[in-house]
Amino acid sequence: MAVETETKSLPANAYQPLTKNEVYCPLTPAAEHPPELTARSIWWGAFLCVVFSIASAYSGLKVGQVMESAIPISILAIGLARVYKRRSSLLENVIITGIGGVAGSVVAGAIFTLPALYILHLNPHPVQTIFICVAGGCLGVLFLIPLRRYFVRDMHGVLPYPEATAITEVLVTGEKGGSQARLLLQATAIAGAYDFFVTTFQVWKEFVDFQFLPVMRTLNEKARMAFSFDAIGFILGLGYVMGLRSSMILCAGGVLSNFVLVPLIWFVGNHIDYAVYPAAVPISKMTAFMIYRNYVRFIGVGAIATAGIFGIIKSLKIVAGSFGIALKVFRKGEVAAPERTDRDVPMIAILLGVIVSAIGVAAFLGNLHVSWTVVGVGAVLALVFSFFFTSVAANAIATTARNPVSGMTMLTIIISSIVLLRFGVSGTSGMFFVMAIAGMVCTALSVSGQAITDLKTGYWLGSTPAAQEKVKFVGVIAAAVAAGLTIVMLARTFQFSEALPGNSNPVLPSPQASIMKALVEGFMSHQPVAYLLFGAGAMIAIMLEMLGQPSLIFALGMYLPLELNTPALVGGFLSHFLNKKAEKKNGEAGRSIRERGVIIASGLMAGGALGGVIGAALRLVPGFAESWIRLPFYDNEPISQTVSALMFVGLCLYVWFGSTHRKKEMEWTK
Repeated sequence: MAVETETKSLPANAYQPLTKNEVYCPLTPAAEHPPELTARSIWWGAFLCVVFSIASAYSGLKVGQVMESAIPISILAIGLARVYKRRSSLLENVIITGIGGVAGSVVAGAIFTLPALYILHLNPHPVQTIFICVAGGCLGVLFLIPLRRYFVRDMHGVLPYPEATAITEVLVTGEKGGSQARLLLQATAIAGAYDFFVTTFQVWKEFVDFQFLPVMRTLNEKARMAFSFDAIGFILGLGYVMGLRSSMILCAGGVLSNFVLVPLIWFVGNHIDYAVYPAAVPISKMTAFMIYRNYVRFIGVGAIATAGIFGIIKSLKIVAGSFGIALKVFRKGEVAAPERTDRDVPMIAILLGVIVSAIGVAAFLGNLHVSWTVVGVGAVLALVFSFFFTSVAANAIATTARNPVSGMTMLTIIISSIVLLRFGVSGTSGMFFVMAIAGMVCTALSVSGQAITDLKTGYWLGSTPAAQEKVKFVGVIAAAVAAGLTIVMLARTFQFSEALPGNSNPVLPSPQASIMKALVEGFMSHQPVAYLLFGAGAMIAIMLEMLGQPSLIFALGMYLPLELNTPALVGGFLSHFLNKKAEKKNGEAGRSIRERGVIIASGLMAGGALGGVIGAALRLVPGFAESWIRLPFYDNEPISQTVSALMFVGLCLYVWFGSTHRKKEMEWTK
């Protein structure tokens, strides 16, 4: 019989590493069985997944921005819970969020690769676009399940899980009501309005680079040392949840890329008047951003790939244990059933799923008019890359809430092209073959990153992992069909990338797919590979592992733009000093500071995500222009950037005083 559980606060050790004999007890204990997999939770999850998939596909191709779906859907789930006579349980809301959240991840995999096929005039069949998304999404879920215990349970309190923290706080605080719910709504509203206006209209500059200061301008012109800062609430909240150590390591990677490698390449090459591969422009004519994009980013890709290998090695023990359980089941037909909150989809089912997926991938590739040897090689590449990058994506999302989708997809295209060229695959057929593999891998790593967020949320709240894992396939299918058909329809009425002579259809820029198209086209035309850049990144990752530091966080910092790393560091410092203040207070006062800090940071992330969704949706309105709201000083860099910096400082002060001010909280609770 279903039991309604009373909503409580998260345990004190929810965000802290456990001692040797300490056990984490989730909000909903394993012995209780509230409603979870119900018709309403599956229906609403699938419906919201389809809606967000369609919107995300269009916005991603138009403005290069995929709508964040998991956090907004968690907020919608709370509202939907009150529509029914029997209020939806906390675990039903987890299912709704888990299914709906698949939308953004599948769409990210789709728009990074599938439009490239249309840009190359290869025009895939609608069934092919859908299958690529379904196959990749299913592989991402299947390969992640054996890693769940390692990333979710064994690394409890070690990995910060910023996005999962925000979703968890939204679901718990939204149900509790009272002063904490008001605080969450307040932070969400402030960040939502702030990020919406800054990123959508011309109110003041979103990015601060201080180039109006002579010293900063001189550093940029003479040494290509360019500072940048994205002054929005979402990243401030993200850095707060990440904590100081992770945000410092992340930012250190950005410092190496932007203040060491970029100036070094400029110093060596600024007198060269010819292009050095892989760039097509001489270094002497490059800006700091161009040097980063043409050279340093590839070093970051090499570092991420190598760090991913170390991550897989560290998780092998857990994977081997999962397969050991599967062998016992296969031999004896029985095994001790784990408690509800630690129960995964059976390993036998996972193995069968991988086999079926492998057969499907091989059958799909077999229809591309290549030899069966090439089909076998392609299927192996798709499976190996999907498994390999699943661990990378899970670790990246758990640490920074940023998934290096583009970097890993580029690496897939590069290696797949090199391998397949040796088997005589080239030209347009080779391009289709490589992009199909890349599409599956890209979707797999994107979905696995979202899935680990969902599973960590469920771990904190007491969901059944097997239930969460099963409905992921519902979300993958719903999102794949919606996103695939949307891309097909858009391809018939728009031009992707750029306008072609004689074609009057409007253009969708498709920025990520344009990069992938250029990459695969270059390799299938037998261009050389910048092995030295990838190797340099690999050596950096190895060096960090030798020093005992988390190489993946550092590698992500090298790869991600500096403007995303710097505000995260500010959030990390805020978290550090507030936690220090909480330690001095001790008792209930200290606990209140920690709780309110996390709630406000979660609200900043939730509001920033909502503001981004609304802003992206508004850009789809015909005739939209950022100048609809324009302040007189917007083009005045000194004033506009100074206002932006001061407003960001205002957000920081809000986090500080909102976390430490308990008087108002006491008034609300009376």
